[in-house]
Amino acid sequence: MNADQIAKTLSTLKSLRSPHESVWRDCFDHSYPIRGSGFCTEQITAIEAQMRKARMIDGTTTDAARILSSGIMSGLTPANSLWFGMDVGQETDDERRWLDSSADILWQNIHASNFDAAAFEGLIDVVCAGWFALYIDQDMEKGGFTFDLWPIASVYASASKAGGKIDTVYREYRLTAEQAVNEFGEENLSENTRKLAKEKPQELVKFVHAIYPRSTYMVGAKLAKNMPIASCKVEVEAKKLVSESGYHEMPVVVPRWMMIPDSVYAVGPVFDALPDARTLNELCRMDLAAGDLAIAGMWIAEDDGVLNPRTVKVGPRKIIVANSVDSMKPLQSGSNFQYAETKIARLQASIRKILMADQLQAQDGPAMTATEVHVRVNLIRQLLGPVYGRLQTEYLQPLIERCFGIAYRAGVLGTAPESLAGRNFTVRYLSPLARSQKLEEVTAIDQFVGGAIAVAKETQDPSVLDNIDMDAAQRFKGEALGVPSSVIRSEADRDKIREDRAAANQQAQEQAQQQVIQQQASEAALKQQGAAA
Repeated sequence: MNADQIAKTLSTLKSLRSPHESVWRDCFDHSYPIRGSGFCTEQITAIEAQMRKARMIDGTTTDAARILSSGIMSGLTPANSLWFGMDVGQETDDERRWLDSSADILWQNIHASNFDAAAFEGLIDVVCAGWFALYIDQDMEKGGFTFDLWPIASVYASASKAGGKIDTVYREYRLTAEQAVNEFGEENLSENTRKLAKEKPQELVKFVHAIYPRSTYMVGAKLAKNMPIASCKVEVEAKKLVSESGYHEMPVVVPRWMMIPDSVYAVGPVFDALPDARTLNELCRMDLAAGDLAIAGMWIAEDDGVLNPRTVKVGPRKIIVANSVDSMKPLQSGSNFQYAETKIARLQASIRKILMADQLQAQDGPAMTATEVHVRVNLIRQLLGPVYGRLQTEYLQPLIERCFGIAYRAGVLGTAPESLAGRNFTVRYLSPLARSQKLEEVTAIDQFVGGAIAVAKETQDPSVLDNIDMDAAQRFKGEALGVPSSVIRSEADRDKIREDRAAANQQAQEQAQQQVIQQQASEAALKQQGAAA
């Protein structure tokens, strides 16, 4: 596309997104105002964020949103344990070792970058607004990955296929004239920007970054203009194409929480809690006003010619001149603090329930039993399970594919076995949330095996255990519990150990038989000697 086409497409995407923006702004205003930069003003300042934060009388929504974001992140992408693997199906031992080694290298490089910080802020955007945009690229200076969380107010998205994933992303951003010259080269910019770079280098210039799939491309292309994903940057005011490139994979992941019908955009759980958050904020404001009346008091005064109610001020150590003690009296405020406290507590509990804060947060009190832990894990799995499926598809899968492509082309993963050529890998999720979804199956296996063993002991008939493939059961449990593949022996190594053990047992039996035969021969010889004597 040329610059004019990109400008027209951007205008269309803006008009399609504008009906939803007020909802996202309200959600941010009642939770994380600073994350709503661009929806209220072109770019929110710290002072503006502070003013919007001051309008929030109660911080329950903010706290609950933070807990939910933290819970999702620790359940999806924990920094302290490997949360994904790669499979190709029916892989050999060499292929498995290379895949496991590659997954470990990717995991280390992902968390060695700024991923954790960007991902947490992105999940806050998901919880508040229902979506975020994370740009993934190679760090050209230091190597490794770099993750850039784009403010969603500046991102416009679309899907080239009906009902498909987002594959078209436009981002508006600003650079100083000096930065624009350094990034794109003076010869690629408009005359006005070149002039600004010399006279006013800190003047801001607006650009748009358009990322979309190409209709025609070359598989394994070396030239950026032939890659599957196009990347065009346009100077907005001048409508001048300043850069054209491409990517092998979609560089931007745009996960969503709950879809808005007939739209590519979404809303988050804060949207569900928004009515309670508004009511709670207003109720807290009224409660503070009632508290002010209760502390300062409310008075009635009569203009008796001496006392002027319009100028009198009530305060400590003040003398009020009046004709009579009845000229000024206190009034009861009529405030019902008990009702306000009860209602506020109910609204706070409702918000925390909607945002799953109480379920995800560690509980105070004595240590939980194994049964209580199991029940709690099941509850979390039920609450986050539906969301987890979409996040797998729209967040983790494209993220790992993009990181794998960058690392493989850079030669970081080493030489892959030739047998893997042309085979696509699938992501195997090992995160705590993924494992929790398999805990029921692990529990079922334990109960089934334990019941069979109990029956065998009771009936003194071990044949009932013939119904169970113990090897398959143990391997499935190991995978479900996230046991590293290096700990679990391959089937070939297992069979070799069993063959060696069987051979050793056979040899021991033969030696024992020989010893018995020798002993019997010796005893027979001694008897013959005794008989001869």
